[in-house]
Formats: sequence, C-alpha cells, structure tokens
Amino acid sequence: MGEMYVPVNIESIQPEVFPDVALYIRSGDKYILYKSHGRNFTQQDATRLLGNNVEVLFVSPEDLEAITTYMETNAERVLQDDTLQAATKGKIIYQTSINFVGDLFEHPEKVSDFNRSKRLVENLLQYLSSDPACLNSLENVMSHNYYTFVHSLQVAALSVLLHREAYLLSHDEMIDVAIGTLLHDFGKIFVSQEILNKEGKLTPAEMEAYRKHPEDGYLYLKANTKISDISLGIVRYHHERNNGKGYPQGLKGPAIARSAQAAAICDVYCTLTIDRTCRKALSSSIAVGLMKQEMKEAFNEKLLDVLEGIVCADNPAQFL
Repeated sequence: MGEMYVPVNIESIQPEVFPDVALYIRSGDKYILYKSHGRNFTQQDATRLLGNNVEVLFVSPEDLEAITTYMETNAERVLQDDTLQAATKGKIIYQTSINFVGDLFEHPEKVSDFNRSKRLVENLLQYLSSDPACLNSLENVMSHNYYTFVHSLQVAALSVLLHREAYLLSHDEMIDVAIGTLLHDFGKIFVSQEILNKEGKLTPAEMEAYRKHPEDGYLYLKANTKISDISLGIVRYHHERNNGKGYPQGLKGPAIARSAQAAAICDVYCTLTIDRTCRKALSSSIAVGLMKQEMKEAFNEKLLDVLEGIVCADNPAQFL
C-alpha cells in the first residue's frame, strides 16, 4: 500500500488526551512538520489553524495505530457531544471508519477482532440515523487520496441508507450489512499494487487476478473472523449481476442475496461518483441514469429506484 499519511480532523483532537505523535500539514504532495513529538497540541493551535482554513492535519504511517486507537476510543464521546454540529460529527466518525479500514488492509490479522468492528459500526449506524444530510459530510474526507478506504466507507454508508429505505431490517441485520460493505473490498489485499493502480486497460491475465478478490476476501474472512453469513455474502457476491454476467460465480437474479444486490448497486454508484486519476466523478443524476439505461439488466430495478430517491433529491423515488 505504500506510505500513507493519515488525516486527522482538527475538530476531533481533544488536546488533553490526544496521543503524543508528530503532526504534519500537507502542502501539495509534501508533508511539512507542524508539531514534533514531545510538544503538546493546544486549543490555541486548533484555533489558529482553523482560522487559517486548515481543517486537517496528518500523521505518519508509523503512528497509524496510535491515532486509530484514539479515534475509535473517542467516537462514542463525539456522538454524545451536544456542542459539536452534525457535520463535524460526520467528519470525525467517517474519518475514524476510513482509518479503521486502512488499518485492516495494512494489518489483515486485526480483522479477527470482531468486537472492534462491531463497536465502530454501531457508532457509524448511530450517526447515519441521526443526521438527514449525513452523506454530505463525506465530501470532507473524500478529498484525501486513498481511494479504496474512502470508497469502502462510501459504499457502507449508502448501503445502510438503501437497506433502511427498502427493507425492514433488525438492528443486528444492519450491523451485518454495515460490516460486510465496509469490508467488501478486503480481498484486494491479495491483488498486486501494480494491478490496482494501473490506469490503462488490464490484460486478460491481470483481469483474472483482479476478479479473484471477492472470493479471496470471502475465504480469508470466513477463516479468520466471526462475521455473519450476511456480511460474508456481501464480500463474496458484490460483483455478481442480475443478468448472470458478474463474478465470481455468474449468479442470476434471486440467486444473489438481497444484501449483495444492494451492495453491488452502491459499489457501482460510488465508483461512478468519486474522482479517480483516470476520470472525473459523474453527478448523482447522471450516474443513476447510466445505471438505469446502459446497465439496466445488471441490477435490481426496484433497488435502483430507491437509490435514486436517496441520492437525487430533485427526483425522489419510493420503493414499491
């Protein structure tokens, strides 16, 4: 995965308990030291930086674990803090979720800690249910260039909202959906960086290697975690398509679990609406239109209508 400086929202830093790590400011592609080890980050620092429109600081990869632990430990406090605006809570909860996914991709063995995953997802669900404009808060964290982790969170958040609109699920089922979608691309840890980062068309051999990631992710998670069959099904089948032209098994229609069908729709929509090095993001309406017309037979049409109602405020749709 390479060197990954991890962003931390300044609003999430509680000076008296924040870990003693070096903090950096990003300037272009460079990271400039702002605070070294041994110097406290104070409220005055936060006020000064925010006053200069600096909302995010960065920590080096070697301090990822300390920061991830801090943010996950403080997520519940953030949600209960009435002095924080909903958008600020969203930035912090989303950033915590992204760092969590990044940590698991960097250290796959940590995925066996089911309680950690459940705790994080509980906080994510609480935020998604409390803020009607919750998807808007993603814009802040999506500006940072670690696509797979941001994409994983985007798919998870949208999938939870899609399930909530389309189905009557219990809280435990929502936990399963959120964990499965947050980890849906976990199998990419087994795909080479050369293939993942290639901007041109993949060769047939490269495509074959890439298409193994749903099955490889499923097998690893099944062997090393306690996550449910619903979560595992999302990981394994999120590239299946209603017309049978997906992979790894070429399943059709009802043979694909509804949670995996929903995850597949959210996965494609989020891919179309996020900036990539190879192309610019599409607007919500254009992305949904593309999926309804040019990919019509690939997806559950009723779920596409629900998606449209969620992401296209000017053109609401209801699940019938």
